[in-house]
Amino acid sequence: QVQLVESGGGLVQAGGSLRLSCAASGRIFSINAMGWSRQAPGKQRELVARISVGGFTRYADSVKGRFTISRDNAKNTVYLQMNSLKPEDTAVYYCNAGATAFSVDYWGQGTKVTVSS
Repeated sequence: QVQLVESGGGLVQAGGSLRLSCAASGRIFSINAMGWSRQAPGKQRELVARISVGGFTRYADSVKGRFTISRDNAKNTVYLQMNSLKPEDTAVYYCNAGATAFSVDYWGQGTKVTVSS
């Protein structure tokens, strides 16, 4: 099993920035890709960003140019730098990890991000 613990959520004004962190523990060797998804009230969970162990990244169109995902393999931690935040970015953000570049096998508990207008 892999455990994922997120931190860094909170309340920020539109145009502001936040950085989310997610630390992985357990069967780390089984992880290839890590990433972030989010779920806004009344909406389905959606992919935000994903990064492979080799550093290949992909983003949702809605966050391209504003969010940056990065990974510290030595610390088993993935980060999401969120800039130019908008009210529509308000959601619970979930860290995830998978054995392949496209699989999601583990989820964190989520951290809430609220962007006020």
